[in-house]
Amino acid sequence: MDLDHQEADRKDQRRHRWFNTWILGIGVLATVGTLLVTALTLRSGQEQLNLAREGQVTDRYTKAVEQLGSDKREVRTAAVYALERIAKDSEPDRQAIRDLMAAFIRERDPASTVKTDDLPIEPATDIAAALTVLGRRPPDPDTAPRLDLHSTRIPRSALSSADLSHAYLNGADLSGADLGGANLSRVNLGGATLNGAYLSHADLQSAYLENATLSRATLSGANLRFTNLIRADLSRADLSNVDLSRADLGGADLQSAYLSGANLSFASLRTANLHSTVLFSANLKSTDLSGTDLSGADLQSANLNGADLSGANLSGADLSHADLSGADLQDADLRGTGLSEQDVRAITDYWGGARFGPAE
Repeated sequence: MDLDHQEADRKDQRRHRWFNTWILGIGVLATVGTLLVTALTLRSGQEQLNLAREGQVTDRYTKAVEQLGSDKREVRTAAVYALERIAKDSEPDRQAIRDLMAAFIRERDPASTVKTDDLPIEPATDIAAALTVLGRRPPDPDTAPRLDLHSTRIPRSALSSADLSHAYLNGADLSGADLGGANLSRVNLGGATLNGAYLSHADLQSAYLENATLSRATLSGANLRFTNLIRADLSRADLSNVDLSRADLGGADLQSAYLSGANLSFASLRTANLHSTVLFSANLKSTDLSGTDLSGADLQSANLNGADLSGANLSGADLSHADLSGADLQDADLRGTGLSEQDVRAITDYWGGARFGPAE
């Protein structure tokens, strides 16, 4: 009898365990179901919230675009800043807003159709606002097309420390603009006007400045490595301590420019005009100066080691303490420099056809 009771107890325990297991399983399934329903509800709510936000952005964008076409300048200016806010809130719309701003500037700015003498000193308030917004926008992704601002004018204070890398500013008028510390790497400034512009410590590495005008511009401490400055006008510009290594300045006008302490190593200045240019302590190691006009230039303590000065006009130049070791001085005009044939023979094997004696 005791055995029968024990067997009966064991069966009751097994039934209880099975029952508890089923109850626990049902509870787990109910919990999972509740979580799934909650997750789906949250997802649906999030999707609705995202759609509502997108709708709000679209409405704000549409209203701002309409305001850009207003006849009132203050309304257009407000629209510009409204679009900036939208660009901050909506990353997918940033590139479209950037291009819209650029198109607005090109359409509204009169630089391409009005004579320079008839232009106001500064662009209109709405144009200046759009340029300011473009200048402080987040950096463009590498895949984005170039920002197109060709043939526009830039207000003097709009783009200080701005990021305009890879921008298309061909033919733009940046006279007197403040671009100090700006990122202009790989920017296209071909044929642009930068007379009197402030570009101190700006990054212009690999920029395109062919035929650009930078007369009296301030570029002290700027990075111009690998920059294309072919036939650029840099007369009387401040280029002290700039890095122009491996830059191309072929045919450029650097008359009376200030290049004290500049790094021009391995740069090309073939046939450039450096008449009366200050190159005190400049690094011109292995620089191509063939056919260059360096008459009256200040080359005191300059490093011309291995430089190509063949056919260069150095008449009246100050070469005191300059390093000419290994330089190519064939057919160079060295009259008025104080260098004699014996002096040149002692420093280089390449001096055939050089002219010595007093300056004419």
